Amino acid sequence: MNLSVKSVENVEYMIEKIKEKLKVLNLGAIKPSHFDEEMYEELKEIYDLVMKKNSFSPNEMQALAEELGNLRKQS
Repeated sequence: MNLSVKSVENVEYMIEKIKEKLKVLNLGAIKPSHFDEEMYEELKEIYDLVMKKNSFSPNEMQALAEELGNLRKQS
């Protein structure tokens, strides 16, 4: 998978991988459909950070959740 290419499929892939790595309990809270390609670079940065680390403190989890919330599409 080439994540350097902006695509809906890559957004979906990164969101799913972030959810798996963070063990998001409320899976409905983070859906690929909440994000679009406009925020691709920011999402990719979060994805890269999450994939590099093995564990996260509660504060880091909160910060990541807030960042993802900031990237969500405005309805």
